[in-house]
Amino acid sequence: MLRIQDLCKSYGGQVLFDKASLQLTPGERLGLMGRNGHGKSTLFRLILGEEQEDSGIISKPKHYRMGHLAQHLHFTQPTILEEGCLGLRPEEEHDHYKVERILFGLGFTEADLQKAPAEFSGGFQIRLNLAKVLVSNPNLLLLDEPTNYLDIVSIRWIIQFLRSWENELIIISHDREFMDAVTTHTALIHRQKIRRIQGNSRALYTLVAQDEETYEKTRLNEEKQRKHAEAFINRFKAQANRATLVQSRIRMLEKMPKLDKLSQIQNLDFQFHYAPFQAKILMEVSDLTFSFQPENPLISNFNLTIQAHDRIAVIGKNGKGKSTLLNLLAQELSPQAGTIRHHPNMQVGYFGQTNIIRLNPKLTVETEIAHANSKLDRTTIRNICGLMMFSGDHAEKKISHLSGGEKSRVLLGKILAAPANLLFLDEPTNHLDMQSIEALMESIENFEGAAVIVTHSEEILRKIATKLVVFHQGKVKLFLGTYDEFLEKVGWDETPDKEFKTTAAISTESLVASPLNKKAARKKRADIITKRSCTLDPLKKEMETLEKEICDLEEMVGLANAELIKASQTQNREAFIVLSKKLKDSQKQIDEKFDRLEKISQKHHEQSHKYEMLLKECLEG
Repeated sequence: MLRIQDLCKSYGGQVLFDKASLQLTPGERLGLMGRNGHGKSTLFRLILGEEQEDSGIISKPKHYRMGHLAQHLHFTQPTILEEGCLGLRPEEEHDHYKVERILFGLGFTEADLQKAPAEFSGGFQIRLNLAKVLVSNPNLLLLDEPTNYLDIVSIRWIIQFLRSWENELIIISHDREFMDAVTTHTALIHRQKIRRIQGNSRALYTLVAQDEETYEKTRLNEEKQRKHAEAFINRFKAQANRATLVQSRIRMLEKMPKLDKLSQIQNLDFQFHYAPFQAKILMEVSDLTFSFQPENPLISNFNLTIQAHDRIAVIGKNGKGKSTLLNLLAQELSPQAGTIRHHPNMQVGYFGQTNIIRLNPKLTVETEIAHANSKLDRTTIRNICGLMMFSGDHAEKKISHLSGGEKSRVLLGKILAAPANLLFLDEPTNHLDMQSIEALMESIENFEGAAVIVTHSEEILRKIATKLVVFHQGKVKLFLGTYDEFLEKVGWDETPDKEFKTTAAISTESLVASPLNKKAARKKRADIITKRSCTLDPLKKEMETLEKEICDLEEMVGLANAELIKASQTQNREAFIVLSKKLKDSQKQIDEKFDRLEKISQKHHEQSHKYEMLLKECLEG
């Protein structure tokens, strides 16, 4: 298990963590949230030991294996399968079928397994790294934005895979629906602390909002009391007959804690600039055909009409032509056959995956956004910079000094600056946090024109799309309906073609086993499962009991600490001694229970692995 206590970390004048604490329980799957730049990825680096904390403790059990999704692309093996097998633990080095199952789930085909990693795009190479870390089955799995490199089918597969993950997991994701589908607990990095609950992201955000509302009401009430007390003191301090009352008010003020006003956390908030459009149809596409390789057409005889208020989502696996279609519609590419006719009053705002590299690195944020519309004055440009979270001097930052997420916001700012009645948005959420994504979805919903968006987020699809362009099974088709209607009437073919036809060591005899042998195998498997439950259930129950006892003790310690501070302030020596002993005893109990919990967790893990191996042998035998 992972324990973080009183963590402090700063970079120059920016404080990311100030006495922040976090604790994982065995088998916990934690979703880690927070605004961009508030420390999520830094926390991962601290846990992995890649960076050093300024102060505080990050403790892990002995022999606690951690795995994380590596972004660097360095491969040593000649084939995808062999490279993937490097993730297997030594005792599983021949269990290639485990690697194959994960590779197929992540979108690789059987033919891909014998190809070299260098033949694949960067996105698929990241998937290979993901397969290696998943198959390694670490005690703690750290995943930072894994869905950025996955398509919608792979995301649906990995949700099911991670929901059955038995060890600890911490996942950073901007995709709320994905995170909530996978996790058991949620943590938020907020105001240099880490707040954790059992439950989903919406429950945590609601709780934090309620706490801040309560804090502000308390602050205003205490401020009002302070002003009344100060007014009383100033009015009557010179009157001898009121001296006792004045001294009472002074003592009250000294004891009253001064609550600071909470700083305003900046939100991305914007509205697309609509160019008026009176006609019904913006664009008509007829018999559109395009391919990079003649033998492998991406788009064939495709027809589409974009009406003035359409909300169209383009969906499908990666590499099938979604971004290419947007490039064709935006006239970045020319069709090889067919026609694209657009209304003369059509004005496009285009956010493309490759458009970010067209930003001029020598320009400032303000100047780059100003180039999108020469008619805007500097005040308006500055307002747009502020909406994109580049307020004040940040608007003077050069593009070359920005992160990928900041460049994405600049590109969105350029789209805001230029009037449009048709938006083309290709994966606009990849570098945005949850709050910014919600602001983007709201702005698309409120936009008076039409929008065509490429996305793998099922939350966005459900909230926005009224029509779908679907790349599926080698074809591209128009579906007139919502995403849920598509799932109900068509759905994804989510079973990899060769997932169960692997090179696992399954003998020919087992494939043609007699009914009697099959019956015996089923009985043996049932017996193993029964024994596993009898062994693991008591251990799990003891772990849950210990976790509750630890939480109760820690709550008691918190209350005792508050009483100890009060005893110190009132110079109550007797209470101070009693409370100090109580705190020492409680902390000793917490440490003892943690030691016990660690041993039980290790035993649970070992027994789980033992029965997994027995079941595997039963399957292979």
